[in-house]
Amino acid sequence: MIKMGEAESKPSIEVVVCANSMNNTSANNHQSHPSHSPILTKIHAGYFFISLSFGAQALLWKSLSERNKDSQTLWQSFNLMPHVAFLLLWSLSVLIATTPSFLYMLKCIFHFDMVKEEFSHYIGVNYMYAPWTSWLLMLQSAPMIVPRTFHYQFLCLAFSFAILLLDVKLYGQWFTTEKRFLSVVANPVSHVSVIGNLVAAQVITEIGWKECGISMFSLGMVHYLILFVTLYQRLTSSNQFPTVLRPAYFLFFAAPSIASLAWKSITGGFLIPSRMLFFLSLFLFMSQACRPNFFKKSMRKLTVTWWVCSFPLTFLGLACAEYSQEVEGSTASALMLVICVVSVLVFISLMLISVLKIERLLLKKLLLVTLNEVSLTQKLELYR
Repeated sequence: MIKMGEAESKPSIEVVVCANSMNNTSANNHQSHPSHSPILTKIHAGYFFISLSFGAQALLWKSLSERNKDSQTLWQSFNLMPHVAFLLLWSLSVLIATTPSFLYMLKCIFHFDMVKEEFSHYIGVNYMYAPWTSWLLMLQSAPMIVPRTFHYQFLCLAFSFAILLLDVKLYGQWFTTEKRFLSVVANPVSHVSVIGNLVAAQVITEIGWKECGISMFSLGMVHYLILFVTLYQRLTSSNQFPTVLRPAYFLFFAAPSIASLAWKSITGGFLIPSRMLFFLSLFLFMSQACRPNFFKKSMRKLTVTWWVCSFPLTFLGLACAEYSQEVEGSTASALMLVICVVSVLVFISLMLISVLKIERLLLKKLLLVTLNEVSLTQKLELYR
Protein backbone atom coordinates (compact mmCIF):
# COMPACT_ATOMS: atom_id res chain seq x y z
CA MET A 1 0.00 0.00 0.00
CA ILE A 2 2.86 2.36 0.83
CA LYS A 3 4.51 1.63 -2.50
CA MET A 4 1.28 2.31 -4.33
CA GLY A 5 0.95 5.64 -2.55
CA GLU A 6 4.44 6.57 -3.49
CA ALA A 7 3.82 5.59 -7.09
CA GLU A 8 0.68 7.69 -7.23
CA SER A 9 2.27 10.72 -5.61
CA LYS A 10 5.20 10.92 -8.01
CA PRO A 11 3.21 11.83 -11.12
CA SER A 12 1.30 14.56 -9.29
CA ILE A 13 4.52 16.06 -7.98
CA GLU A 14 6.09 15.98 -11.43
CA VAL A 15 3.08 17.66 -13.01
CA VAL A 16 3.12 20.47 -10.47
CA VAL A 17 6.82 21.08 -10.99
CA CYS A 18 6.45 21.14 -14.78
CA ALA A 19 3.50 23.49 -14.61
CA ASN A 20 5.37 25.84 -12.32
CA SER A 21 8.44 25.79 -14.52
CA MET A 22 6.34 26.45 -17.60
CA ASN A 23 4.59 29.33 -15.89
CA ASN A 24 7.90 30.79 -14.77
CA THR A 25 9.33 30.40 -18.25
CA SER A 26 6.35 32.05 -19.91
CA ALA A 27 6.44 34.84 -17.36
CA ASN A 28 10.10 35.42 -18.05
CA ASN A 29 9.44 35.43 -21.78
CA HIS A 30 6.75 38.06 -21.39
CA GLN A 31 9.08 40.15 -19.28
CA SER A 32 12.03 39.76 -21.65
CA HIS A 33 10.08 40.48 -24.84
CA PRO A 34 8.37 43.84 -25.27
CA SER A 35 4.96 44.40 -26.76
CA HIS A 36 6.35 44.52 -30.31
CA SER A 37 7.32 40.83 -30.20
CA PRO A 38 4.17 39.28 -31.75
CA ILE A 39 4.25 41.26 -35.00
CA LEU A 40 8.02 40.87 -35.33
CA THR A 41 7.83 37.11 -34.91
CA LYS A 42 5.14 36.90 -37.58
CA ILE A 43 6.98 38.91 -40.23
CA HIS A 44 9.36 37.02 -42.52
CA ALA A 45 11.15 37.68 -45.79
CA GLY A 46 8.37 36.01 -47.76
CA TYR A 47 6.21 39.10 -47.25
CA PHE A 48 8.52 40.98 -49.59
CA PHE A 49 6.85 39.07 -52.42
CA ILE A 50 3.98 41.54 -51.93
CA SER A 51 6.23 44.56 -52.42
CA LEU A 52 7.89 42.77 -55.32
CA SER A 53 4.49 42.38 -57.00
CA PHE A 54 3.61 46.03 -56.38
CA GLY A 55 6.93 47.23 -57.77
CA ALA A 56 6.61 45.10 -60.90
CA GLN A 57 3.04 46.27 -61.45
CA ALA A 58 4.05 49.92 -61.09
CA LEU A 59 6.79 49.35 -63.65
CA LEU A 60 4.26 47.80 -66.03
CA TRP A 61 1.88 50.74 -65.70
CA LYS A 62 4.71 53.20 -66.26
CA SER A 63 5.98 51.31 -69.29
CA LEU A 64 2.57 51.04 -70.94
CA SER A 65 1.56 54.65 -70.30
CA GLU A 66 4.75 56.06 -71.84
CA ARG A 67 4.72 54.15 -75.13
CA ASN A 68 3.57 55.48 -78.47
CA LYS A 69 1.10 58.07 -77.28
CA ASP A 70 0.40 59.08 -80.86
CA SER A 71 -0.11 55.52 -82.06
CA GLN A 72 -3.47 54.25 -83.29
CA THR A 73 -2.86 50.67 -82.15
CA LEU A 74 -3.88 48.90 -78.99
CA TRP A 75 -1.32 50.95 -77.11
CA GLN A 76 -3.73 53.87 -77.18
CA SER A 77 -6.06 52.13 -74.73
CA PHE A 78 -3.36 52.25 -72.06
CA ASN A 79 -2.75 55.94 -72.64
CA LEU A 80 -6.27 56.62 -71.35
CA MET A 81 -5.15 55.52 -67.90
CA PRO A 82 -4.83 58.65 -65.76
CA HIS A 83 -1.36 59.55 -64.56
CA VAL A 84 -2.74 60.01 -61.07
CA ALA A 85 -3.55 56.28 -60.88
CA PHE A 86 0.07 55.41 -61.59
CA LEU A 87 1.30 57.89 -58.98
CA LEU A 88 -1.05 56.39 -56.40
CA LEU A 89 0.09 52.87 -57.25
CA TRP A 90 3.76 53.79 -57.00
CA SER A 91 3.23 55.63 -53.70
CA LEU A 92 1.36 52.64 -52.30
CA SER A 93 4.15 50.37 -53.54
CA VAL A 94 6.77 52.42 -51.69
CA LEU A 95 4.66 52.32 -48.52
CA ILE A 96 4.20 48.55 -48.75
CA ALA A 97 7.93 48.06 -49.36
CA THR A 98 8.93 50.39 -46.52
CA THR A 99 6.71 48.79 -43.87
CA PRO A 100 8.08 45.21 -43.99
CA SER A 101 11.61 46.57 -44.45
CA PHE A 102 11.35 48.54 -41.21
CA LEU A 103 9.74 45.63 -39.36
CA TYR A 104 12.33 43.19 -40.62
CA MET A 105 15.16 45.46 -39.48
CA LEU A 106 13.60 45.45 -36.01
CA LYS A 107 13.36 41.69 -36.20
CA CYS A 108 17.07 41.50 -36.98
CA ILE A 109 17.70 43.45 -33.77
CA PHE A 110 15.28 41.76 -31.36
CA HIS A 111 14.93 38.29 -32.91
CA PHE A 112 18.21 37.69 -34.69
CA ASP A 113 18.06 33.95 -34.03
CA MET A 114 14.85 33.67 -36.05
CA VAL A 115 16.41 35.63 -38.91
CA LYS A 116 19.48 33.41 -38.77
CA GLU A 117 17.29 30.31 -38.85
CA GLU A 118 15.44 31.64 -41.89
CA PHE A 119 18.71 32.52 -43.61
CA SER A 120 20.07 29.03 -42.91
CA HIS A 121 17.06 27.29 -44.44
CA TYR A 122 17.51 26.17 -48.02
CA ILE A 123 14.12 27.61 -49.04
CA GLY A 124 14.05 30.66 -46.77
CA VAL A 125 17.44 31.92 -47.91
CA ASN A 126 16.01 32.59 -51.38
CA TYR A 127 13.46 34.95 -49.83
CA MET A 128 16.33 37.24 -48.85
CA TYR A 129 16.64 38.35 -52.47
CA ALA A 130 13.07 39.69 -52.54
CA PRO A 131 13.55 42.97 -50.58
CA TRP A 132 16.54 44.12 -52.64
CA THR A 133 14.85 43.16 -55.90
CA SER A 134 11.65 44.97 -54.92
CA TRP A 135 13.55 48.17 -54.13
CA LEU A 136 15.32 48.00 -57.48
CA LEU A 137 11.90 47.80 -59.14
CA MET A 138 10.71 50.77 -57.07
CA LEU A 139 13.64 52.83 -58.34
CA GLN A 140 13.12 51.68 -61.91
CA SER A 141 9.43 52.62 -61.85
CA ALA A 142 9.90 55.92 -60.01
CA PRO A 143 8.07 58.72 -61.86
CA MET A 144 10.24 61.64 -60.75
CA ILE A 145 13.81 60.33 -60.46
CA VAL A 146 16.25 60.74 -63.35
CA PRO A 147 18.35 57.57 -63.88
CA ARG A 148 21.55 59.57 -64.33
CA THR A 149 21.42 61.34 -60.94
CA PHE A 150 24.00 60.47 -58.30
CA HIS A 151 21.49 59.38 -55.64
CA TYR A 152 19.68 57.09 -58.08
CA GLN A 153 22.91 55.44 -59.20
CA PHE A 154 24.13 55.05 -55.63
CA LEU A 155 20.94 53.30 -54.50
CA CYS A 156 20.91 51.02 -57.55
CA LEU A 157 24.51 49.98 -56.99
CA ALA A 158 23.94 49.50 -53.24
CA PHE A 159 20.94 47.20 -53.73
CA SER A 160 22.73 45.32 -56.51
CA PHE A 161 25.79 44.88 -54.31
CA ALA A 162 23.58 43.34 -51.61
CA ILE A 163 22.34 40.83 -54.19
CA LEU A 164 25.93 40.06 -55.17
CA LEU A 165 26.83 39.35 -51.54
CA LEU A 166 23.93 36.93 -51.31
CA ASP A 167 25.19 35.27 -54.49
CA VAL A 168 28.60 34.71 -52.94
CA LYS A 169 26.97 33.07 -49.92
CA LEU A 170 24.30 31.01 -51.67
CA TYR A 171 26.08 29.97 -54.85
CA GLY A 172 29.22 29.20 -52.86
CA GLN A 173 27.24 26.71 -50.79
CA TRP A 174 25.93 25.08 -53.95
CA PHE A 175 29.51 24.38 -55.01
CA THR A 176 31.34 23.57 -51.79
CA THR A 177 28.98 22.40 -49.02
CA GLU A 178 28.07 18.73 -49.31
CA LYS A 179 24.62 18.99 -47.71
CA ARG A 180 23.95 22.18 -49.71
CA PHE A 181 24.75 20.90 -53.19
CA LEU A 182 22.28 22.21 -55.76
CA SER A 183 21.12 18.67 -56.52
CA VAL A 184 19.96 18.43 -52.89
CA VAL A 185 18.52 21.89 -52.17
CA ALA A 186 17.21 22.96 -55.60
CA ASN A 187 13.55 24.03 -55.55
CA PRO A 188 11.34 26.42 -57.57
CA VAL A 189 11.88 29.22 -55.02
CA SER A 190 15.56 29.20 -56.03
CA HIS A 191 14.50 31.18 -59.10
CA VAL A 192 14.15 34.26 -56.86
CA SER A 193 17.94 34.50 -56.68
CA VAL A 194 18.16 34.36 -60.48
CA ILE A 195 15.47 37.03 -60.85
CA GLY A 196 17.35 39.29 -58.44
CA ASN A 197 20.50 39.06 -60.56
CA LEU A 198 18.63 39.76 -63.79
CA VAL A 199 16.74 42.76 -62.40
CA ALA A 200 20.04 44.12 -61.08
CA ALA A 201 21.61 43.60 -64.50
CA GLN A 202 18.83 45.57 -66.19
CA VAL A 203 18.92 48.45 -63.72
CA ILE A 204 22.72 48.72 -63.66
CA THR A 205 22.83 48.78 -67.46
CA GLU A 206 20.23 51.54 -67.61
CA ILE A 207 22.33 53.82 -65.39
CA GLY A 208 25.32 53.40 -67.70
CA TRP A 209 27.33 50.65 -65.99
CA LYS A 210 27.08 48.25 -68.92
CA GLU A 211 30.00 45.97 -68.02
CA CYS A 212 28.68 45.44 -64.51
CA GLY A 213 25.27 44.74 -66.00
CA ILE A 214 26.74 42.10 -68.30
CA SER A 215 28.49 40.42 -65.37
CA MET A 216 25.28 40.26 -63.33
CA PHE A 217 23.38 38.98 -66.38
CA SER A 218 25.92 36.22 -67.05
CA LEU A 219 25.89 35.20 -63.39
CA GLY A 220 22.11 34.99 -63.33
CA MET A 221 21.73 33.16 -66.64
CA VAL A 222 24.38 30.52 -65.92
CA HIS A 223 22.74 29.62 -62.65
CA TYR A 224 19.30 29.71 -64.28
CA LEU A 225 20.35 27.12 -66.85
CA ILE A 226 21.87 24.90 -64.16
CA LEU A 227 18.82 25.32 -61.93
CA PHE A 228 16.41 24.64 -64.79
CA VAL A 229 18.16 21.39 -65.71
CA THR A 230 18.39 20.32 -62.07
CA LEU A 231 14.69 20.88 -61.43
CA TYR A 232 13.76 19.29 -64.75
CA GLN A 233 15.47 16.07 -63.66
CA ARG A 234 13.14 15.84 -60.64
CA LEU A 235 15.73 14.99 -58.02
CA THR A 236 15.09 14.34 -54.32
CA SER A 237 14.65 17.98 -53.31
CA SER A 238 11.98 18.74 -55.90
CA ASN A 239 10.01 15.64 -54.93
CA GLN A 240 9.66 16.95 -51.35
CA PHE A 241 8.56 20.48 -52.27
CA PRO A 242 5.54 21.39 -50.07
CA THR A 243 2.12 21.74 -51.63
CA VAL A 244 1.44 25.15 -50.09
CA LEU A 245 4.42 26.63 -51.99
CA ARG A 246 3.34 25.38 -55.42
CA PRO A 247 2.56 28.91 -56.70
CA ALA A 248 6.35 29.28 -56.78
CA TYR A 249 6.29 27.23 -59.99
CA PHE A 250 5.25 30.49 -61.69
CA LEU A 251 8.84 31.58 -61.19
CA PHE A 252 9.83 29.20 -63.98
CA PHE A 253 8.65 31.68 -66.63
CA ALA A 254 9.48 34.81 -64.62
CA ALA A 255 13.24 34.31 -65.01
CA PRO A 256 13.38 34.15 -68.84
CA SER A 257 10.91 37.05 -69.05
CA ILE A 258 13.09 39.40 -67.05
CA ALA A 259 16.16 37.98 -68.82
CA SER A 260 14.75 39.12 -72.17
CA LEU A 261 14.25 42.61 -70.74
CA ALA A 262 17.75 42.69 -69.27
CA TRP A 263 19.33 41.61 -72.56
CA LYS A 264 17.30 44.27 -74.35
CA SER A 265 18.78 46.89 -72.01
CA ILE A 266 22.29 45.58 -72.70
CA THR A 267 22.00 45.44 -76.50
CA GLY A 268 19.64 48.37 -76.98
CA GLY A 269 16.98 46.38 -78.83
CA PHE A 270 14.63 43.43 -78.45
CA LEU A 271 16.75 41.26 -80.72
CA ILE A 272 16.75 37.51 -81.43
CA PRO A 273 18.23 36.42 -78.05
CA SER A 274 15.60 38.47 -76.23
CA ARG A 275 12.85 37.03 -78.41
CA MET A 276 14.07 33.49 -77.77
CA LEU A 277 13.91 34.08 -74.02
CA PHE A 278 10.47 35.63 -74.42
CA PHE A 279 9.16 32.62 -76.37
CA LEU A 280 10.61 30.31 -73.71
CA SER A 281 8.81 32.21 -70.95
CA LEU A 282 5.58 32.20 -72.96
CA PHE A 283 5.81 28.43 -73.44
CA LEU A 284 6.50 27.84 -69.74
CA PHE A 285 3.56 30.06 -68.85
CA MET A 286 1.19 28.11 -71.09
CA SER A 287 2.46 24.82 -69.66
CA GLN A 288 1.64 26.08 -66.16
CA ALA A 289 -1.72 27.56 -67.15
CA CYS A 290 -2.84 24.22 -68.62
CA ARG A 291 -2.49 22.51 -65.23
CA PRO A 292 -4.90 24.26 -62.83
CA ASN A 293 -5.42 21.10 -60.78
CA PHE A 294 -1.75 21.16 -59.85
CA PHE A 295 -2.27 24.45 -57.98
CA LYS A 296 -5.73 23.66 -56.61
CA LYS A 297 -4.63 22.39 -53.18
CA SER A 298 -2.24 25.28 -52.61
CA MET A 299 -4.97 27.87 -53.32
CA ARG A 300 -7.50 26.65 -50.77
CA LYS A 301 -6.28 28.94 -47.98
CA LEU A 302 -4.73 32.36 -48.37
CA THR A 303 -0.98 32.54 -47.77
CA VAL A 304 1.66 35.05 -48.76
CA THR A 305 2.81 32.55 -51.41
CA TRP A 306 -0.23 33.53 -53.49
CA TRP A 307 1.59 36.75 -54.36
CA VAL A 308 4.19 34.72 -56.24
CA CYS A 309 1.55 34.38 -58.97
CA SER A 310 1.50 38.14 -59.60
CA PHE A 311 4.95 39.45 -60.50
CA PRO A 312 5.87 36.60 -62.92
CA LEU A 313 2.79 37.54 -64.97
CA THR A 314 3.84 41.19 -64.77
CA PHE A 315 7.33 40.39 -66.06
CA LEU A 316 5.77 38.39 -68.88
CA GLY A 317 3.52 41.36 -69.68
CA LEU A 318 6.56 43.66 -69.84
CA ALA A 319 8.29 41.24 -72.20
CA CYS A 320 5.14 41.06 -74.34
CA ALA A 321 5.07 44.84 -74.51
CA GLU A 322 8.66 44.99 -75.74
CA TYR A 323 8.01 42.24 -78.27
CA SER A 324 4.86 43.86 -79.66
CA GLN A 325 6.64 47.17 -80.06
CA GLU A 326 9.48 45.52 -81.94
CA VAL A 327 7.31 43.35 -84.21
CA GLU A 328 4.46 45.85 -84.75
CA GLY A 329 1.82 43.31 -85.66
CA SER A 330 -1.80 42.87 -84.66
CA THR A 331 -1.16 39.39 -83.25
CA ALA A 332 1.67 40.59 -81.03
CA SER A 333 -0.40 43.55 -79.84
CA ALA A 334 -3.36 41.30 -79.04
CA LEU A 335 -1.09 38.93 -77.11
CA MET A 336 0.34 41.86 -75.20
CA LEU A 337 -3.15 43.11 -74.36
CA VAL A 338 -4.30 39.70 -73.08
CA ILE A 339 -1.24 39.09 -70.90
CA CYS A 340 -1.26 42.61 -69.46
CA VAL A 341 -4.98 42.48 -68.67
CA VAL A 342 -4.56 39.10 -66.96
CA SER A 343 -1.64 40.49 -64.98
CA VAL A 344 -3.61 43.51 -63.79
CA LEU A 345 -6.67 41.41 -62.90
CA VAL A 346 -4.59 38.93 -60.90
CA PHE A 347 -2.86 41.79 -59.10
CA ILE A 348 -6.13 43.54 -58.20
CA SER A 349 -7.72 40.26 -57.10
CA LEU A 350 -4.82 39.44 -54.81
CA MET A 351 -4.87 42.93 -53.37
CA LEU A 352 -8.60 42.77 -52.57
CA ILE A 353 -8.40 39.26 -51.11
CA SER A 354 -5.42 40.24 -48.97
CA VAL A 355 -7.23 43.27 -47.58
CA LEU A 356 -10.35 41.25 -46.77
CA LYS A 357 -8.37 38.43 -45.14
CA ILE A 358 -5.44 40.29 -43.65
CA GLU A 359 -5.48 38.20 -40.46
CA ARG A 360 -5.02 35.03 -42.51
CA LEU A 361 -2.19 36.60 -44.48
CA LEU A 362 -0.30 37.39 -41.28
CA LEU A 363 -0.47 33.81 -40.05
CA LYS A 364 3.10 32.65 -39.72
CA LYS A 365 2.48 29.18 -38.37
CA LEU A 366 1.61 27.77 -41.78
CA LEU A 367 4.92 28.80 -43.32
CA LEU A 368 7.08 27.64 -40.41
CA VAL A 369 5.39 24.25 -40.18
CA THR A 370 5.85 23.78 -43.90
CA LEU A 371 9.53 24.68 -43.79
CA ASN A 372 10.20 22.47 -40.78
CA GLU A 373 8.40 19.56 -42.41
CA VAL A 374 10.50 19.95 -45.54
CA SER A 375 13.70 20.17 -43.50
CA LEU A 376 12.83 16.98 -41.61
CA THR A 377 11.93 15.14 -44.80
CA GLN A 378 15.15 16.20 -46.45
CA LYS A 379 17.23 15.05 -43.48
CA LEU A 380 15.56 11.65 -43.63
CA GLU A 381 16.35 11.42 -47.32
CA LEU A 382 19.98 12.40 -46.74
CA TYR A 383 20.62 9.86 -44.01
CA ARG A 384 18.48 7.04 -45.36
